[in-house]
Amino acid sequence: MNENSRKLYKLLGPSGPYLSEVKGQFGGWNGGAGKNRRIYGRLDCPNALAWIKRGHYVKKRVFFADAATAIACGYRACKICKP
Repeated sequence: MNENSRKLYKLLGPSGPYLSEVKGQFGGWNGGAGKNRRIYGRLDCPNALAWIKRGHYVKKRVFFADAATAIACGYRACKICKP
């Protein structure tokens, strides 16, 4: 596979967005200002998938390499898929 054909994923880290050859393990949602508005969870979270199906979350969706990175970026764990 040449460099131009490899798949890159946009992930969020403590220093901001970056490109990675490895897909993120967790998805997040930045709901804006306010307490507990930044949430991360599993990519197969039933609650997040239901909101996405209804057309929500998509514009504010971010992805993380791991849970520690999500926490370092100020996100809290989803109470449904990561209690």
